Amino acid sequence: MNTQKKHIPSMLVAYLFLITLCIIWVIPLIFSFATSFRSQTEIVSTGFRLLPVNWILDNYVAILTNTSTAPIMQWLWNSLFIAVTHTILVVIVVSVTAYGYGRMRFKYRDRIFYILMGISMFPGVVNLIPSYKIIETFGWVNSSLAMIIPGLAGMGNIFLVRQFMKGIPLEFDESARMDGADEFTIFSEIIVPLIKPVLIVAGLFSFTGSWNDFLWPVIVYTDVSKMPITAGLLLLQDIYGNYRMIGQLMGSALIAIIPTVLLFLFAQKYFIESMNLNAGIKG
Repeated sequence: MNTQKKHIPSMLVAYLFLITLCIIWVIPLIFSFATSFRSQTEIVSTGFRLLPVNWILDNYVAILTNTSTAPIMQWLWNSLFIAVTHTILVVIVVSVTAYGYGRMRFKYRDRIFYILMGISMFPGVVNLIPSYKIIETFGWVNSSLAMIIPGLAGMGNIFLVRQFMKGIPLEFDESARMDGADEFTIFSEIIVPLIKPVLIVAGLFSFTGSWNDFLWPVIVYTDVSKMPITAGLLLLQDIYGNYRMIGQLMGSALIAIIPTVLLFLFAQKYFIESMNLNAGIKG
């Protein structure tokens, strides 16, 4: 009983901390959502109000009907195609690479892996100019390939999947080899089903990273119709910014976050389950 009483103050502090964080995160979202339903006159003439006086849909009608200077639905489709394709390829490349570094045996395996890990510690901005020169050489400027191909073999995801694989007993591989299985069979029929949770996590990271990438698409895209949503939002600041059409700018930003919110709602169960990376493997 005394132990339970001692835990009550710490629980209250934890709840207060979490509620405070929730308020800090939620209020700007509520304000942005409400602003997207305000008229421009109300935005510039009234002071701070959390909710609009008159709710209107004019901002969203203007956003969805503008298919020339700001084709936001086309941008959403571009981002969705890029993010989904990139995620699928990342899961394939990362799983195969992690299997090589985690399960196969070859000379200097660990040394090569840790050298690559060290190189990956350099800030991404250092590689911007060389990366642009490479995609320019391949003719990928203003192409979705410029967003899909770079970053497929991210060392962070490879490290995550490799560490997960290390929790799988090597006896599984040896037993399969004794039964005549080759490396591809071991990988596809034994290892992949066991590493499904961590592959889902790697896929989530890859999708959100690709969807939210801002600097790289701004550099490689100049064609408005081919831009992903992040580069498009920068363009919208010139079209809707400077207090001219704040409601439409807010509405565009909210539309842009819908896919990632839906992804989190549908995939959070898998994400939480995969936090214990070795669950169900050892023991």
